[in-house]
Amino acid sequence: MKKEVWRFIDTGNSSPSFNMALDEALLDWHSEGKIPPVIRFFGWNPATLSIGYFQQVEKEIDMVAVKDHQLGFVRRPTGGRGVLHEHELTYSVIVSEEHPQMPKSITEAYRVISEGILKGFHQLGLDANFAVPKTLEERDALKNPRSAVCFDAPSWYELVVEGRKVAGSAQTRQKGVILQHGSILLDLDEDKLFSLFNYPNERVKERMKKAFKNKAVAINAISSRRITIEEAKEAFYKGFAQGLNIELEPYMLTREELAFVGKLAKERYESDEWNYKR
Repeated sequence: MKKEVWRFIDTGNSSPSFNMALDEALLDWHSEGKIPPVIRFFGWNPATLSIGYFQQVEKEIDMVAVKDHQLGFVRRPTGGRGVLHEHELTYSVIVSEEHPQMPKSITEAYRVISEGILKGFHQLGLDANFAVPKTLEERDALKNPRSAVCFDAPSWYELVVEGRKVAGSAQTRQKGVILQHGSILLDLDEDKLFSLFNYPNERVKERMKKAFKNKAVAINAISSRRITIEEAKEAFYKGFAQGLNIELEPYMLTREELAFVGKLAKERYESDEWNYKR
């Protein structure tokens, strides 16, 4: 049986505003029937702190530290918590809610999409599996996260190796389309990460940082050999194709599409009104 063909886009390292604008544009174009479902790989220039749609900048983020580290800063259209995008492969999946393979439930849709990420880790020789909170306490913790840091704890169907989170994802549904994007960590600078958030005091910060080491890990901290970004791209390209049982067709954005994304990036994702609105 012939496999469904999805579009594959690798935009390399781009500005935070471009990255978020392109995700939004792809969602719009797919909702209008202009493009098929899409898998996208990308990186960040400069390294960037992205925050979830509902996060409060003043309360949770140390913007002085963000500027001191010369990081980009952007609010995502998806929920979730703060992510330092530095040494990672970032991915997006854009697919209709009505797609025959997509469950109606958000958590189950995570599971289906994340099957591609799971297979990518297996391609790299890592024994990854899905996190499924077992106790009532663990499930309550997901509803009321104590930390502003995304990788502080695995959510439903996120990927873990040896019990520690190796990929973090966030999802939104708009105009009948699912947008899921996330980070696959190759390396992680924990000191930098923890310097970007506000804490009640230094003791709390150190306690959370110490606990974090048991909850999250980067690929190169557990792999028997060093994985490059190109190797990761190849593995997760194969992983998505296998996990979603699709064929990926590489695509380059047209000049008109790039111009549209650039305009959206400037008007929305570079504006203080969007980034600091809560």
